[in-house]
Amino acid sequence: MFGPLEKLVLDLAVAMTRTPPAVGDELIAELKRHFTDAQIIELTTEIALANYRGRFNRALGCQAAGFSAGAFCPLPQEPG
Repeated sequence: MFGPLEKLVLDLAVAMTRTPPAVGDELIAELKRHFTDAQIIELTTEIALANYRGRFNRALGCQAAGFSAGAFCPLPQEPG
């Protein structure tokens, strides 16, 4: 389960990957409450690169090569 800060970063990712991108001032202001400018730039860069790779691969019809079929990283169980 994602915490509030993780959900905020996911909100940024969703806003950035919309067509057209829709990152509003309110979202940036909320991010600035939790992250430095440098951290926001780094988050934005990583999200943009992931979006670029996904769109590039989709445009060229690239498919999964099967290297990670069935592989996943389970989240640790909460104690208690």
